[in-house]
Amino acid sequence: MSDRPRLLPLLTGTRHGTRDAMTCLYRCGNACDHPVPNTSDNAYFGDVVNAEVSRRGVVRAGAVGALVLGFGGAAAGALAGAAPAAAAPAAPDVPEGFGFGRPTPGVGNGALTFKPIPPNKLDTLVVPNGYDHAVVIKWGDPVLPGAPAFDVHHQSAAAQSKQFGYNNDFVGVLPLDKQGRRALLVVNHEYTNEDLMFPGFPGLDGLSVEQVRTAMAAHGMSVVELERVAGTGQWKPVDSGRRPYNRRVTALSTKFDLTGPAAGSAWLRTAADPKGRTVVGTLNNCAGGVTPWGTVLSGEENFNQYFVGADAAPAELKPKLDRYGISTASRYPSGSRKWERADERFDLAKHPNEAHRFGWIVEIDPFDPESRPRKHTAMGRFKHEGANVIVARDGHVVAYMGDDERFDYLYKFVSEKKFLKGNSWAARKHNLTLLESGTLYVAQLDQTSAGEIDGSGTLPADGAFNGRGRWIKLVSGNRSFVDGMTAADVLTFTRLAGDKVGATKMDRPEDVEPSLLTGKVYVALTNNTDRGKAGKAAADEANPRNSNKHGQILELVEDRNDNTSETFTWSLPIVCGDPTDPSTFFAGYDKTTVSPISCPDNVAFDATGNLWISTDGNALGSNDGLFATAVEGPERGHLKQFLTVPIGAETCGPFITGDNRSVFVAVQHPGEITGASVENPASNWPDGDYAKPGVVVTWRLDGGPVGS
Repeated sequence: MSDRPRLLPLLTGTRHGTRDAMTCLYRCGNACDHPVPNTSDNAYFGDVVNAEVSRRGVVRAGAVGALVLGFGGAAAGALAGAAPAAAAPAAPDVPEGFGFGRPTPGVGNGALTFKPIPPNKLDTLVVPNGYDHAVVIKWGDPVLPGAPAFDVHHQSAAAQSKQFGYNNDFVGVLPLDKQGRRALLVVNHEYTNEDLMFPGFPGLDGLSVEQVRTAMAAHGMSVVELERVAGTGQWKPVDSGRRPYNRRVTALSTKFDLTGPAAGSAWLRTAADPKGRTVVGTLNNCAGGVTPWGTVLSGEENFNQYFVGADAAPAELKPKLDRYGISTASRYPSGSRKWERADERFDLAKHPNEAHRFGWIVEIDPFDPESRPRKHTAMGRFKHEGANVIVARDGHVVAYMGDDERFDYLYKFVSEKKFLKGNSWAARKHNLTLLESGTLYVAQLDQTSAGEIDGSGTLPADGAFNGRGRWIKLVSGNRSFVDGMTAADVLTFTRLAGDKVGATKMDRPEDVEPSLLTGKVYVALTNNTDRGKAGKAAADEANPRNSNKHGQILELVEDRNDNTSETFTWSLPIVCGDPTDPSTFFAGYDKTTVSPISCPDNVAFDATGNLWISTDGNALGSNDGLFATAVEGPERGHLKQFLTVPIGAETCGPFITGDNRSVFVAVQHPGEITGASVENPASNWPDGDYAKPGVVVTWRLDGGPVGS
């Protein structure tokens, strides 16, 4: 019997935005068809006395002492002048602070003067007048030298392990030279859609073992060397020579080291790895971040759908599995991948601890292709959207993270060690250990106007959704601060620790990113149509609408402008949706002049501090897109749509180079619409035949800074 997703009903208003049933199956394992994993009764502490913060009067964060290397926009990093590891290529020659920091000549004055594009349903990528775009790389293109030409009718795991993977999400671009002419593109491959990969798709049960292995190889990450095209903002892969940095990381065969307090614990030991320190593969890699020491962080998100047999797991483990969305009610819950046919470790009846080895933050060093990627247990285990890093004024590294699930939590990690400045190999070797030990916190948000929140999205009398908050300490090093849980327990089952301490239930906290210019932190809260339903958490000031289809942006300002602080203020500068809807809010800006936006997913910053927002699951009926707005000054809240992606796709990334000349986005799952197939595509992007996920770069035709 076929289990094709076209047999699944699409119930309007019950899924994430307007995602198609096919996306729900392959992206998150039909998460909306399963009970919400968070059944805790966490409540707010009520109104905060003397915590009124006006819309324009949020405490301003000063410039933070973050050392940023390379030309990456949001949280860039590349080493400069460091001695290479024994097996690594020569270190890139990149100066400190190249291309990012406070505005410098050539990056523009920060004004967003482009004419916004209108919402549309076109099967193409649409950019503003005066701009152009090009596909950088797409599914099946060669990554490793000698990779075979892609043949959709004759795919194999061996070939896919050398080719660009499927469904690209996070995009990072790290420079390789001082002139900004060469760079490394680092991309996540979140998930596969076998319906759109294999001609004559026979259903998941009908796939051959080799096809399953090919899908496993299409997961993971790619590192690809790029070169700038003729001094423009366009980039393309280097297609000749050694390309020593190029690399594929897969779910099939790449080995990862576990670091931190939970590494080696009983929870992470398996028959194949009795020491609990080495994991094969990475799963469902969603967003990520670039560190100041030139590595890339990648978040393992909806890993639950890859495991079966939880009904036969040990009874004491079942509540923990259920809390992570791994249904223990049947052998094959809705959305199961059935990978156990190719590798029995995905059968929890046989290997119940294997699932605990996923759901971590992964760190990869793109400058050392022989290095083994690591999974950092000190940063906690949940459905990580990603992680973004800033260096606090005292030198500690702070990483912000969201757990992308309805009613789950917002987290922060503060390193035990301090960041070492400079470009020596000794400094970089030290900085590569920063995420292995530290303190993990979960957020609890209080309200200033709790009594006025009725679920309609109506602004309180003070004219803002705002309040104060605190970071609740969960674990520091090997010491747990959660009653009844060891440090290994807290880090392996971080969601349960958040439940115990009363963390605030949020509307799918996805990408979380600090501005390197102000230190303020911005959170994409995508949506939550379960908000306010019977038996579910009601609207509150941080999540002010019941049946929330469109989501909101949260701004968090740490007290004393210190990213290591344990207290903060928060506000909602943007409450998304149609500007004509009275429940929307754009920082008080004239709503007749802003672009409609729905379901914010990822955020990024350009070199002048503007906030860029990509969307996933637009519930307003248009294609997903990329938007930009100032977050300071009189143009704060003036949101403008910069691009749209093709039919059925979501906009991922984004990444703006620090010279402000290139905007990268990942076009994920184009044409992912129920009933589509290789033979009958719903989208012909980008080559005019069948849909292929890919990475796109956009630039100004006159060579000027993007946005302005």
